[in-house]
Amino acid sequence: MFEHLNFGARLDVAARSAVGVGPVMRGENQDNCVLVDAAGKAAFLLDGVAQTAAVPGWPPGHARLAVLDGMGGHGHGREAAEAVAAGLLAIPACVDVDALSAQLERLHGELQRRFDALGEDAPRPGTTLTLLELPAHGDALLWHVGDSRLYEVTATGAAPLTVDHVPATVLATAGLIGEDAWWRQVHGRHGPQIAQAFILGNTFTDPTQLDDSLFALTPGILPPWLRALPDRRAVKLHSDALYLLATDGFWSCTDPAEFVGRWPRLLAQEGAAGAIAALFSEMETRPPAGLQPDNLTAIALRVRSPGRDETALPQGG
Repeated sequence: MFEHLNFGARLDVAARSAVGVGPVMRGENQDNCVLVDAAGKAAFLLDGVAQTAAVPGWPPGHARLAVLDGMGGHGHGREAAEAVAAGLLAIPACVDVDALSAQLERLHGELQRRFDALGEDAPRPGTTLTLLELPAHGDALLWHVGDSRLYEVTATGAAPLTVDHVPATVLATAGLIGEDAWWRQVHGRHGPQIAQAFILGNTFTDPTQLDDSLFALTPGILPPWLRALPDRRAVKLHSDALYLLATDGFWSCTDPAEFVGRWPRLLAQEGAAGAIAALFSEMETRPPAGLQPDNLTAIALRVRSPGRDETALPQGG
């Protein structure tokens, strides 16, 4: 779906976004994604259609990948995701987490003011944002808000590298539920509630009311079993793994763990384009039990080892 991007010899990237699968689908695609390649060419969605643009001054070899899931229940979900996608193209390339956070916090505030200016008859919308910044040298930078996810998929498993911003996580950070209960509520089933979204704000500060700010889940706030997964951090990417940024349509079902458990067999040995094709084909031909109508957006990424044969893993479109 997103073709003619050039991520160079180091990165193998492919992406796809769809309204959904099956006989019952939503009326529009409120998801979005942003891909900025190693030459500063960007791809994103506008009105559900793939668009491209050039990003001025983009440093060679740097890349940016992001998935967004607009919250339609609050109105203007697609527009919120589109506004953040456009804002991401105006943020300069970042090489450290603090700089990236400062830019995204600024964008969050600007978009809050823009949507609030629409008036009380248009409630403030929100969107998830799971973003990987990929400097030409050094580790990737992860920045995450909401319940879209980043997974690391290997032959032995599919491990989430993000913590969902949902009510169960609010309870966990307050010490009110333990590890087993958290995993059951977050990865053993799927719920429609969210505790934080870009533009919208958060309920981590006070679960009884919405706070305008974004609440960073730092190691000091997270419980011990999640302490290694703060939502703003550097991430070392391994050449023997496939990384998947995805919106929650892929696990909006009665047994999310069963479907995610198929991913090592489906994706672990695939290049980025093959992984995206396999993931969407599985959704269409063998959907998980109890699948709910939802939008589907995923970006697959591999980092090639220096000197690795570039033909071994086809670069995706």
